[in-house]
Amino acid sequence: MSTNVKDTRNSQPAPRRGRPKGDRAAKRTELLQAVIAVIAREGYAGASMRKVSQQAGCTTGAVTYYFANKEEMIIAVAESLFDQFDQILDGDDQQDVHALLHHWLDWSNISDTDTWLAIFQLLVHARHEPAFASIVRERYAALRSALAAVLERGQQEGSIRQDIPARVLSDQLCAMTDGWMMLMPIEPERFESPHGHTLITSALALIAPPSEQR
Repeated sequence: MSTNVKDTRNSQPAPRRGRPKGDRAAKRTELLQAVIAVIAREGYAGASMRKVSQQAGCTTGAVTYYFANKEEMIIAVAESLFDQFDQILDGDDQQDVHALLHHWLDWSNISDTDTWLAIFQLLVHARHEPAFASIVRERYAALRSALAAVLERGQQEGSIRQDIPARVLSDQLCAMTDGWMMLMPIEPERFESPHGHTLITSALALIAPPSEQR
């Protein structure tokens, strides 16, 4: 056997191609926004890493630096969207339950149709991919649980109706925002101000104590 063959067992791995410069977190966020835009325009099937790189104005290597493959990229988008919901429910404005819920519903009523189109595409995709569906179920269950905890605290304070369990109210609010999510890209005028604000106010009225409703 030749002794000229280089032994690479103890060598360091080569650096990943496309290493970006600057703020990595900011660049990753920028790429996630590019993924959302591509999914909204092309659908899940058309959201290739090449198209994402074109949308972001970078090389495909820069995309693969952050996401090894398309599946990892899509999962990162789903996780980031759920993270935004979690940040709202874990926000500093914990003293006023109604203000916190208004903020959450208002985020659900955003006019960024790309975001909702992307979410809709991802949910459709989840029906056919068990691994991805498992992530959505896990994160959505955690979201409903966090929302139920906020509502339960409101019940203890007397600002949320107590005749319906907090977990049921949480399910109702989530189902309501699910409907908004699906229809907003199709009927955006329904969710524009002032009607969009009225929808949020009405949702809060539905979970208010019966005496306040009267």
